[in-house]
Amino acid sequence: MRVIKSIWFLVSIGLTMNLNAQKIFPYEIKEHTLSNGLKVVIIPYNSPGVIAYYTVVRAGSRNEVEPGKTGFAHFFEHMMFRGTEKYSDVEYNRILKLLGADSNAWTSNDQTVYHIVASADALETIIDIESDRFKNLKYSVEQFKTEAGAILGEYNKSALNPFQILNEEMQKLAFTKHTYRHTTIGFLEDIKEMPNQYDYSLQFFDRYYRPEYCTIIIVGDIDFKKAVYLVEKYYGDWKRGNFTPVIPAEPEQKEERVKNVKSPNKTLPYLYIGYKVPAFDPKSKEVAALTVMAELLFSETSELYQKLVLDEKLVDFVSGEMPVDKDPTLFRIWARIKKDESIEKVKQEIFNAIEKMKYDPISPKKLNDIISNMKYSFLHELDNANSIASTIAFYVSVTGSTYSLDEFYQTISSITPEDIQNVAKRYFIKEKRNVVTLTSGEN
Repeated sequence: MRVIKSIWFLVSIGLTMNLNAQKIFPYEIKEHTLSNGLKVVIIPYNSPGVIAYYTVVRAGSRNEVEPGKTGFAHFFEHMMFRGTEKYSDVEYNRILKLLGADSNAWTSNDQTVYHIVASADALETIIDIESDRFKNLKYSVEQFKTEAGAILGEYNKSALNPFQILNEEMQKLAFTKHTYRHTTIGFLEDIKEMPNQYDYSLQFFDRYYRPEYCTIIIVGDIDFKKAVYLVEKYYGDWKRGNFTPVIPAEPEQKEERVKNVKSPNKTLPYLYIGYKVPAFDPKSKEVAALTVMAELLFSETSELYQKLVLDEKLVDFVSGEMPVDKDPTLFRIWARIKKDESIEKVKQEIFNAIEKMKYDPISPKKLNDIISNMKYSFLHELDNANSIASTIAFYVSVTGSTYSLDEFYQTISSITPEDIQNVAKRYFIKEKRNVVTLTSGEN
């Protein structure tokens, strides 16, 4: 049944097409930009009676440039639900409930994204309440302090999570100047101080919650002209800002950095390796080759996965990814190891697999198979309005362009075995490597 469903999905979106064609994104994209700089992206999609409504704010933890002021992008992910004079938080939630709408948000390095899935006939109501909170968010000092306290509670709730510990330690180890040094939730000392930063919170909102920083994406049962008319009606008076952050550049890393961390709780050992790699650029063959390399090394069909997970059973999982980040970042490798005494062996097996990539070129057929599988996997995720909007939001937040997705997959299609070898030799070297291990015990 799964195979039949997959074939039907590909046929339904016209993907009897050649996957080496110029465009991989299978749906029409329509755009409109308001005079104030707000961009609107409309993607008609066959989801009768349903739309996904996304607001992408191109400001994440990367934008937190002042010392002692981390965590505010994530803070506003929470604070934006506090209401306005026109629509209180209670009224806002009541309206969404009446509409039967799903609403949430997320924050990452480079973006904060707000999303709603609702009935298509509720479009004007959604645009009304969303435009109001983006233009007119209002909260008291008491409300601010309450939400800031909730952020500390969220941090403490996750403080013993191995992935949060590893993430914090890796970011601080790998970055010395750039704002990627802190995680999305922020440094603990800044979170504790956050209740005293009411005035700064207003400043942060005034900087980034402006039309030139935002893109609205509407996917589903939608008419382009009607959507543009309504967005112009409700967002047209939103005033532009004039703030541009100065993001500190990260100095070149010239030696390996290693840190061993003890968890306050009993845990299986974890290994986290990060190699310094370039910022996302959809036209960069290096970035594309690194993305393909993650599949070659760490997919479930890879030699490394077969050896560590299935054959020798040394790890629960091993994975790797090339992030889509706005600035130079880390190629990330994770493994959860079953025994402490296997840490060094697992680490060496990963290093060996990387070295093999440098000097043992992959066959053109295998490379083509991997790239084709990446494309099919990507397309299979685009099977509803929400997933389509989410995917476009991710690329828009980093590049500002809806077409960067197609550009990137065009670049991936051009990758050769030599490109894989070249990036392995250039970036997977000891001098660009950061290693964090986490084991049980008291610090």
